[in-house]
Amino acid sequence: MVAPNLPDYTSFTSAFSWEKEKSGLSGLPDGQGLNIAYEAIDRHATGELRNHTAFRFIKKDLSVMQCSYHDFMELTNRFANVLSELSITKGDRVFSFLGRMPELYFSALGTLKKAAVFCPLFNVFGPEPIFQRLSRGDAKVLITTKDLFEKKVRQLLERLPGLKFVLLTDIDKDENEKIRSLPRMMEQASDEFSIPPTNPEDPALLHFTSGTTGMPKGALHVHKAVLVHYVTGKYVLDFHPDDIYWCTADPGWVTGTSYGIIAPLVNGVTNVVDEEEFDATRWYSILEKQKVNIWYTAPTAIRRLMRMNIKPGEQYKLENLRLMLSVGEPLHADAVIWSEKMFGMPFLDNWWQTETGGIMIANYRAMQVKPGSMGKPLPGVEAAIAEVTDESLTIIDEPNRDGHLVLKRGWPSMFRTYLHEEERYNKCFRGDWYITGDLAKKDADGYYWFVGRADDIIKTSGHMVGPFEVESALMEHPAVAEAAVIGKPDQLIGEVVKAFIVLKPDQKADDNLKMDITAHARRRLGPAVAPKEIAFIDNLPKTRSGKILRRLLKARELGLPEGDLSTLEQP
Repeated sequence: MVAPNLPDYTSFTSAFSWEKEKSGLSGLPDGQGLNIAYEAIDRHATGELRNHTAFRFIKKDLSVMQCSYHDFMELTNRFANVLSELSITKGDRVFSFLGRMPELYFSALGTLKKAAVFCPLFNVFGPEPIFQRLSRGDAKVLITTKDLFEKKVRQLLERLPGLKFVLLTDIDKDENEKIRSLPRMMEQASDEFSIPPTNPEDPALLHFTSGTTGMPKGALHVHKAVLVHYVTGKYVLDFHPDDIYWCTADPGWVTGTSYGIIAPLVNGVTNVVDEEEFDATRWYSILEKQKVNIWYTAPTAIRRLMRMNIKPGEQYKLENLRLMLSVGEPLHADAVIWSEKMFGMPFLDNWWQTETGGIMIANYRAMQVKPGSMGKPLPGVEAAIAEVTDESLTIIDEPNRDGHLVLKRGWPSMFRTYLHEEERYNKCFRGDWYITGDLAKKDADGYYWFVGRADDIIKTSGHMVGPFEVESALMEHPAVAEAAVIGKPDQLIGEVVKAFIVLKPDQKADDNLKMDITAHARRRLGPAVAPKEIAFIDNLPKTRSGKILRRLLKARELGLPEGDLSTLEQP
């Protein structure tokens, strides 16, 4: 077993500096700046990792296509030259609307080589969410398949005069000057490309986050963010030479870009990409057959695996698996305990946001795990718990007090703006502190614990109740597979706590079970915090990235507008 890259959190953090870690990156030749694609591909392709496998693409039929760093350099060079032929220049926005196929990955890095801005879209979006993002993102180029184009995009073209080109991945010849054949253009393009000078503050990535109501927000990141991708890959994901890594996230979600493309490549490891959606036996088979060392997934997927009658440690050969991590929703303690039992190791939870660009708080391989905790801040990141008003921010020094989770400016992957919404961006800060919108607490040992989104907090009988605390207690009941809670207005006590529960497959929903779950919650939480109402449902509404949409449950319960549903997994 290889030793952790971060063997002692306290001593390492005290000596950490971003400037020192920059030495792990190359920078463009001749001091021409910093470019994500160069750090991810070219510096390896022209060195010792030239013939090392960068990607293993697993197709739906489980066949595998491997691509070396040198091969991928040539593919991304060709795509950058395609953009040059289309007169795309620095800062222009290039969008992908694809599944997890090679074209998505080489277009992402080819766009960054050109110093244009890459923006991925979920391939399940309908026409209106696509229009919102293409129009707000000032899209110049869209890469997609013929099927997706015909079903969802062609109808939008008249409404998108700024969209100059649509590149289709699976047609042999151009339809017209606007709708072009990507294979034809790639074949004709040179496989040599010189990356232009790139300032570390040049825009690189645009990710849209789902808004509670109205239009989604476009968070813009710069090339300097690659330093956080490199550092978190090395110290949180614990990449070592010859590692085989699998991130299950779709690049339409920020994790799928930051940790499904950039971080593994910057660290020179082999990146597994599965084209298919979740399937428990398929996933375990991939872990076994691909000899995966590091696995990064989401709590939603982990909860699905927990519902299966599968014992992975006994039924599959997973001796190569060294590290498992989770992000998206807070990971309940029972999932950590389950993974220790089933795999012989815990899932390590970590926390970050689209806006932070990379992991900010994490559990580390060599650090004691407290099940249910987010862990401790990334070295080089200053986090705190604070009381926040419209005008002020006061840091809370007392342990175990709930407050706003805030981060001090200065980490390299911090978003630089919400596109076209500077005022909205400025409201996220109080002086040097970024207000995340999440509530948390810090214990006496420096571990952070998620409480809930600030706008999800329930005020009942004078208590401030965080949904995560209640959901965690409900999940301890043997009949409960998933749970989400909301606050329901009540004239007497302000709000009552209502729980929506998904039962395990062998459980029958009836009044006796409802009373048993209620009694369990009251024993664990007390009568003031425990749910006063329980509803059994078949599925919780979630985004494709695995986040439970509590505000959608509340809107449906109260008959309110449902807001932006563009990232909803199951409308």
